[in-house]
Amino acid sequence: MELADGIQCEVMALPDLVAAKKTQRDKDWPMVRRLLEAHYFQNRETASAAQARFWLRELRTPELIVECATKWPSLCQTETRRRPLLAYAQPGQEARLEAALKGEEWAERQADAKYWAPLKAELEQMRHERLNPQRGSR
Repeated sequence: MELADGIQCEVMALPDLVAAKKTQRDKDWPMVRRLLEAHYFQNRETASAAQARFWLRELRTPELIVECATKWPSLCQTETRRRPLLAYAQPGQEARLEAALKGEEWAERQADAKYWAPLKAELEQMRHERLNPQRGSR
């Protein structure tokens, strides 16, 4: 992206940003929700099938998921195979949908923790070896 005065700036597309923010950090999840809500409200009147599919895969707000599923029922049915909680995307099922979203978030947090565990252990070992050089040469 080019800004004023020819300054170049690399930006991340929303799907990539959402994927990057699915971490074990508490502060990332409200941001994911807000980003998706803003995108939905900005584009829902003129949405393409690709945007609707993205929302069905990623939205974190039960009421908006239900709205999206109601507006695009065939896409919702197709995406339910990929995101099973969409089975609850119907009026009156918001509480079940909210519980399923919490479970989905927990699973994403666990996956992130599992991904980082060996890297954190390696960094910790390197730190200990730097602080205690004799221990690392045994």
